[in-house]
Amino acid sequence: MKRSFYAAKDLYKYRHCYPVNSLLSSDPKYRTRRLVIFEEIGFLGCMQIMNYKEPRQLNEYPNLRFYLNKIPLVPDGIFIEEILTKWRGDYEKLEHNHTYIQWLFPLREQGLNCYAQELTQDEIKEFQSTREATRRFLLAYTIMLDFFGIKLLDKNGNVARAPNWQDRFQHLNESQHNYLRITRILKSLGELGFENFKLPLVHLLLEEALVEGMLPNMRHSALEYFVYTLRQHAQRRTLLRFSQRHYQPPENFIWGPPKKKQIPGASGSIGTKAGKSEAVERSAGKASSPKKGRNLSNSERGVEDTDEKKSGEWKTAKSSKVLQESRGRIDVEEYIETIPL
Repeated sequence: MKRSFYAAKDLYKYRHCYPVNSLLSSDPKYRTRRLVIFEEIGFLGCMQIMNYKEPRQLNEYPNLRFYLNKIPLVPDGIFIEEILTKWRGDYEKLEHNHTYIQWLFPLREQGLNCYAQELTQDEIKEFQSTREATRRFLLAYTIMLDFFGIKLLDKNGNVARAPNWQDRFQHLNESQHNYLRITRILKSLGELGFENFKLPLVHLLLEEALVEGMLPNMRHSALEYFVYTLRQHAQRRTLLRFSQRHYQPPENFIWGPPKKKQIPGASGSIGTKAGKSEAVERSAGKASSPKKGRNLSNSERGVEDTDEKKSGEWKTAKSSKVLQESRGRIDVEEYIETIPL
C-alpha cells in the first residue's frame, strides 16, 4: 500500500485552516504576487489574508440559522428539530439520504451538496457562543454515533459500544461510503469547538478495526484519514503508535517512521554512516600520502607535495559532497515517508 497524496493534502489544509491555494501555488504566474505580499506584510499577515472571507451579517449565517431551527436544509426542506426528534434510529433514512450530512456537520469547504454553505470564521465564533446551536449539534452527533453503533458516555467525548453495536458494526464494515461521513464529522467537531471529542472516537474505531477485528475494512481509512483530522501532533503520534503495535502484518504498516536506511560502504557492501565516513577519510588520507620509490630534489618534492595536498583536499571535498548528496537524498525519502501530516 501507499500513502494517499490527496488525503495528506486535504487534511493538511484542514489542520492549517484552509490556506488560499493561489498564494501557496507553485504556478509561476503567482510568483510575483507572493513575493510582493510577503515583502509588504510578512508571513503572519499572509496567513490572515489566506483565512479571510467577506464578513456576513447575522441573518446571513445559514448554518447557524439552520441549527436555530429558522431555516430548513436545502434541497429537502427539513428542519433540524424534525431530524433530532424523528430520525433517531431510522437507519434506512440516515443511510440513503445524502443531503443532510453537509448541513448537520458544516465545514469551511464545499461538500457534495451544493446548496449547503461553507462555514466562515465569524460564523464559527457565533455558533460556538450560541448555546442552543451547540446543544443541537451534540444531539446530531449522538444520532450519528447511534447509527454507527456507538454511544456517547459523557461531556468529555468518551465513547463506547452501543447496545446495537453488532448489527451496526457489521453494516459499517460493509458500507464504506460512511467512512467519508465519519471524516466529515471529525472535521466538523474540530471546527465547532469539540476538538477533544475526536481522540476517543478515533481510538475506539482503531481498536475495533485492529484489535477486536470487528471493522477490518476500516483500517486504511482510519489510519489515512481519521487519525490525521486531529490537530495535535502528540495525539496523532499516540494513535499511530497504538496502531503500529496491533497492525497485521506489521511489515505493511506504512504510517509510522520508516526503518533506518543504510548507506553502501566504499567496498560495495552495505555499511553504516560511520563506515561511509571512515571510508571517505581513508580515501582522503590515501590520496594525500606521499608517493614512494622516487628520488626527487627538495624543490621538486615541495612542488609535488603541494600538488598532492591540493589533490587530496579536492578529493576529500568531492567525497564529502557525494556523501552529503547521498545523505540528502535519503533525508528527502525519509521526509516524504514521515511527513508530519
